[in-house]
Amino acid sequence: MNHISFITGYIGYNSAWFLMIVIAIISFIVQWRFKSKFKQYAEIPLLSGLSGQEVAEKMLRDNGIYDVQVISVEGQLTDHYNPETKTVNLSPDVFYSRSVASAAVAAHECGHAVQHARAYSWLSLRTAMVPVINIASALTQWTLFIGVILLFFVHSPYVLAIGVVALAVVTTFSFVTLPVEFDASNRALAWLNNNYTVMQTSEEHEQAKDALWWAAMTYVVAALSALATLLYYASLLFNRRN
Repeated sequence: MNHISFITGYIGYNSAWFLMIVIAIISFIVQWRFKSKFKQYAEIPLLSGLSGQEVAEKMLRDNGIYDVQVISVEGQLTDHYNPETKTVNLSPDVFYSRSVASAAVAAHECGHAVQHARAYSWLSLRTAMVPVINIASALTQWTLFIGVILLFFVHSPYVLAIGVVALAVVTTFSFVTLPVEFDASNRALAWLNNNYTVMQTSEEHEQAKDALWWAAMTYVVAALSALATLLYYASLLFNRRN
């Protein structure tokens, strides 16, 4: 606690609040840019004519993975890999589409399946943290709000301290997610680059790379946003106590 107090002693909650606003603006720009890029590349037909489903199934087979199912799930940008059910879940815009964007996203999600099959350490850590994250996320929803009220009106820091600890766990999870996402994109791009039957030109590959880079940036700003929020509440807690 002394180390945290030492750090937050230099970060007033006004400064932390300003940092949160700046990162929120950056996050909005990155999200807008990512959606814009996805829409742009979703309108570019893949020369090979493969659908997102076909790209995903081919990548899984090429990596010797036969126990993972590729399915379609409702919603937009709902694409994800579920290690518990061993399913690559693709949104309809990706599953059925035959575009550069759908190929990039499908390959990225299969990158997670490859990580799982290869026991990638960061994915294993992230998966192990999920039960703790579910509890921590639930705690932050009420402990931070109630904790701030108790801190200011009855000078009791304990509930807010619980919220700050829970938020620290959530923030850690956000940063653990980063190498998982970047590695999945790297695996996807390496596979796409070596498969002429999927992506037939260097231009398609560069477009896929650009789309996945902006997708990765959304995770970066999410992690920074979580960190800024943590610094705000931590500075509020320790500066108020001081």
